[in-house]
Amino acid sequence: MRGMKTLVLIALLALPAAVLAGDVKISDPKGDDFGPGEYVYPTDAVYVAGSFDVTKFELKDKGDKAEIAVTVGSKLEDPWRMGNGFSVQMAFVFIDNAEGGFTTCPPGLNLAFAEDSAWDVCVVLSPQPMSRVRQEADAKAGAMASSIIAPTRVKGKRSTISGTVDMADLGEGDPATWKYQVVMQSNEGFPDGQDLLTRKVNEFEGQHRFGGGTDFDCDPHAIDILGDHAQLKAYECNEDGTTKTLAVVGLEKP
Repeated sequence: MRGMKTLVLIALLALPAAVLAGDVKISDPKGDDFGPGEYVYPTDAVYVAGSFDVTKFELKDKGDKAEIAVTVGSKLEDPWRMGNGFSVQMAFVFIDNAEGGFTTCPPGLNLAFAEDSAWDVCVVLSPQPMSRVRQEADAKAGAMASSIIAPTRVKGKRSTISGTVDMADLGEGDPATWKYQVVMQSNEGFPDGQDLLTRKVNEFEGQHRFGGGTDFDCDPHAIDILGDHAQLKAYECNEDGTTKTLAVVGLEKP
């Protein structure tokens, strides 16, 4: 019996950490940081190639805390001296772990979620102070504001942006059974109108504007997502530039 227990213990120790701790890791292809297919980076030198190319998402279960991390395809830099190790990126991490949820997105992303992929929690990884993100969410996100989480501190190291949140704020259950989506945007300290700290996508790129979209607000303002980018192509604009149909995205399983 003692020998059997020893074998079981050895087998458990040999399992990957994700299996033991409920950790999550989702990889994403490199080189797909082009939105629906034609988006290009702003022209300013701070927007380094690969800066918005999501290559990996991770959730590390630390008991009563969870570390949320997004890795991009370039070394992180802090040209605007935000003090967190990165400046230009901002990631929205959507989590589906309960019945119901939202099919609309925080303002500025110009996206929707499918009915069967409604999200329950959105963690915002921004170089802006938590107080600024919270203030923007409360002022602009309406009914979904209380479901938007801003970690106390977000940091960038090498190519990974991460923040730690209370597990209780994410919801109940095993994170390995939840579904996720990451929408990569750019940190905009002076957002337009009701946009939640997001940077515009225009028809032509500018010093601090993405190009390849439209000059209206009917195109998805997402530079990269987890999974198939064909989801981002299915949007339509009315002749006056208003939204006819939003791009609808789904969630990914670990």
